[in-house]
Amino acid sequence: MICDGIETFATTLPPNRAIAGLDLGDKTIGVALSDLRRQVATPIEVIRREKFTLDAGRLLALLETRGAFGIVLGLPLNMDGTTGPRVQATQAFARNLEKLTALPICYWDERLSTVAAERALLEADTSRKRRKEVIDQVAAGYILQGALDRMAHLAKG
Repeated sequence: MICDGIETFATTLPPNRAIAGLDLGDKTIGVALSDLRRQVATPIEVIRREKFTLDAGRLLALLETRGAFGIVLGLPLNMDGTTGPRVQATQAFARNLEKLTALPICYWDERLSTVAAERALLEADTSRKRRKEVIDQVAAGYILQGALDRMAHLAKG
């Protein structure tokens, strides 16, 4: 089920279960996972993309193994908030994934997540080679952390 907002997504989740964050790229899918209390996002893996059925199979197997109960998918809006071809590709991926899993899916604005991830890796003095290997999973962590923070704020509301 694709939720129409983070508020709806939060209400569909069982308590004390992890959720996953995804940074969907043309060549890779960065994956992050929350803790059970949904307070901290941790980058965990990068899946090299081949074709949808293989990618989805690997992704869903990973999420099942890790006990994820929801998916936050980064939505690559343009800086002015408009949509473009990358948003359409992300939404198509979500629609196809929705057919294969009962996990709730929601979108989260991912603008500047890769920039923030790159900055964090540079500050940690990560080599260029290592940055290239982990940038997508770190960006997925930023996407997921933003959604987790918003859900925590909503819960206080």
